[in-house]
Amino acid sequence: MGQSSSIALVTTPDDGFDTLVSVGRFDDDEPSRLDRWWGRMLATPARHRLWYWGGPILVTLLAAFLRLWHLGTPHALVFDETYYVKDAWTLLHLGYEGSWPPNADPGFATGQVPAFLTPGAFVAHPPLGKWLISLGEAAFGIASADGWRISAAVVGILAVFVLMMVARKLTGSTLLAVIGGFLFAIDGHAITLSRTALLDGFVMFFALLGFWAILLDRDQSKRRLDRWVTRRTDAGRNIHWGPALFARPWLIAAGILFGATTAVKWSGIYFLAAFAIYTLVVDAVARRKAGVEFWASGTVFKQGPVTFLLTVPVALVTYLGAWSGWFLTKGGYNRDYADQPGQAATGFWSWVPHSLQSFWNYQIAVYNFNINEHTPHSYQANPFTWLFLFRPTAFYYQAIAVGTNGCTSPDGCASYVTSIANPIIWWAATAALVYLVYRLIRYREWQTGLVLMGIVAGYLPWLLYAQRTIFQFYAIAFEPYMILALVIVIGHILGKRDDPAWRRVSGIRLVVVFLVVCVLVSAFFYPVWTGMQIPTWFAQLHYWFPGWR
Repeated sequence: MGQSSSIALVTTPDDGFDTLVSVGRFDDDEPSRLDRWWGRMLATPARHRLWYWGGPILVTLLAAFLRLWHLGTPHALVFDETYYVKDAWTLLHLGYEGSWPPNADPGFATGQVPAFLTPGAFVAHPPLGKWLISLGEAAFGIASADGWRISAAVVGILAVFVLMMVARKLTGSTLLAVIGGFLFAIDGHAITLSRTALLDGFVMFFALLGFWAILLDRDQSKRRLDRWVTRRTDAGRNIHWGPALFARPWLIAAGILFGATTAVKWSGIYFLAAFAIYTLVVDAVARRKAGVEFWASGTVFKQGPVTFLLTVPVALVTYLGAWSGWFLTKGGYNRDYADQPGQAATGFWSWVPHSLQSFWNYQIAVYNFNINEHTPHSYQANPFTWLFLFRPTAFYYQAIAVGTNGCTSPDGCASYVTSIANPIIWWAATAALVYLVYRLIRYREWQTGLVLMGIVAGYLPWLLYAQRTIFQFYAIAFEPYMILALVIVIGHILGKRDDPAWRRVSGIRLVVVFLVVCVLVSAFFYPVWTGMQIPTWFAQLHYWFPGWR
């Protein structure tokens, strides 16, 4: 039988470019048409560079279009925008969250926004996300729905690009990074949260940036440890405990970013805690592999305190900095608590400034509110069901009678916004998480462990609050790690460069079919992710299960 060279789609880890290279010879195997076309497309270094940046940029532009198109629709406060849009506007003018007159919401829809009031309002979440929302309001005005939502949209677009950078760093493949970014770009959960002035998209973004910083610190700290061990070994000196590595700028950056996550919502503190523990585990493993004799105790007693100093103080400063408006003004809620007769601390804590005493009392009040929030809501969703999409959150619904606003459907029309994810992407990602748990146990892959730690930080803590009133859309905080899990599985399906050609072609076909189905499902759901006016019968076609109504 004749032999011919086989070409396979692979990744060159040195530069991260996807390329086509000859990997040997297989009996009667011919390279696929896709492989031959890909080889011609990336035949020069210049084309490699174009793909390296051009692929992620094109996906980011797609994400921008899906998030910015008719961003101001619907022109009304949807769901919890009723809190955050108004809080952001008063932050911009007062430096703290002020109060509003009763029934202020209709004025936002008509453009006749009433004047806010100066007394401070009790708010359940820190101010950083609302400060970011206020930037759009400052640029476009409070009467513009585009202004309310532009900050969330920009953050959602940037998150797609950051996820691709993270995916490429994890896998070494621009192709897999682009696939991951594409899935994130077209997913409805991500699209809807990017088109709504809620806080959870900001939580997701800062946590993802912190995850990226942890990933970069992992490589940098390992290189510095290896250099330290080599120098000590060459000098004939012992390496009993290993070094205390202070020069870890990416770890400091992670502390700042997780502090910012917490300054949007308190749930961000779980990212700080989870990845601080993860960093210590990675440090311990690196010391053991480097030959440090007392690698466990060296990590706990020598590197551990340093890691704490590099992350926790900067996270705390970042959190407090987000409250600077409250500290620098006098009208914020509870601002003068400790100034009231009998409220200031006595004894040992009497030296603490009254502003900090008032702030601490405020934080206790917020904590008690959050853990005791049990008000029933028709769209609340038990976190044990989030991975299965049992109860997605409907943000907005307006019935439109036939003959009104251009509606010609005999059954009337609807403008509908639901935060449901693309179910094909979401369920596939859930299955991928299960597979990654298996791979972590079986092969102990560091990439798998890192991605699963994102799920641990963003999802598992909510299981402790299953009886509280919480919603499916909170899951946006850990969706990037679901996408990364799916990307890793797609990489396994595509196979390795030394796989037989038939195996490669089968994997490529399966991935292509999956992506096409995802695109079709996203096209079907896009009208109900963006509030487009559609016939009522078409809106009802999106109720696949009772909980989706």
